[in-house]
Amino acid sequence: MSLLARPAVATRAAKTMQGLTRLASRRSDGAGSTAARQARFPAYPRDTREATVPTSVAPAPVTIYAPPAGTAARPAVHVNFHGGGYVMSMPEIDDALCRILAVEAGVVVVNVKYVVAPQHPFPAPPTQAYDVVRWVAEHGAEQGWDGGRLSVGGQSAGGGLAAAVARQALEQGGPPLTLQVLHYPPLDLATSARDKKAAVARPMLRPWMAEVFDTSYVPDPRRRADRLVSPAGASDTADLRGITPALIITAEYDLLRAEAERYAGRLAAAGALVEHHEVAGADHGYDTQDDEKARATYLLIARHLRRSAAPDVS
Repeated sequence: MSLLARPAVATRAAKTMQGLTRLASRRSDGAGSTAARQARFPAYPRDTREATVPTSVAPAPVTIYAPPAGTAARPAVHVNFHGGGYVMSMPEIDDALCRILAVEAGVVVVNVKYVVAPQHPFPAPPTQAYDVVRWVAEHGAEQGWDGGRLSVGGQSAGGGLAAAVARQALEQGGPPLTLQVLHYPPLDLATSARDKKAAVARPMLRPWMAEVFDTSYVPDPRRRADRLVSPAGASDTADLRGITPALIITAEYDLLRAEAERYAGRLAAAGALVEHHEVAGADHGYDTQDDEKARATYLLIARHLRRSAAPDVS
């Protein structure tokens, strides 16, 4: 066992990462913070409001992005979960994505600030994520969206949470979801990060980083085979017929690409794969740095959201 696979060591490393992230965030906050966020893709306005969703784990702050004026009175709604290894709490990293989806897909986007490890290890994050999605489904009339046209998605760890939400919705009989968007997600924590292979020698997500994240999130290695953690792991063989259709997006150089590909194959066998799209020449988290690739991917997601949210006229 490596040093970082020890829960006490991983916890200290994770808390150090959190502290550095908070420090960087404080330095960038202030009167210009909103303008700074919108500097990426300025053609897409930021029309938001804040809310808090009650859950069985802890209250979940959310930022609600409105679609453009003139959109349907009760538009569809998309719940987004940010990345960060289940450790970093940084929903603002998805601001550009949320703005683009609200405009291009014509949906309300609910961007969730969920609890993170090591303070809230598994199963708290997927439990809270599912509670948020149920609340969104049940409160559409008062909030101004159509809770019956509801999708979920996320980047990196957020994609893992979106997959866990879809699995819980399948097992618990709802709420009905139109699409799950899994963007370079971790889907097999049962396999050691040091046994995963990337297509490049020095991937962005290094094995040691993944080891800190995985150990902080699920300290007991035996629990990492849970279907809400590792749906692409070898031990999860449940019948997935009827699960929410998925758009899976992988990055060519990503350390996590193989597990997402395996899950795409599993969903295809269950008749639940809408598309598996690979971003060529890209690594984990590419969309935070490469505007051209980010725009192309976000527009792809928006097209799928718009299609999945179209009223059923059959």
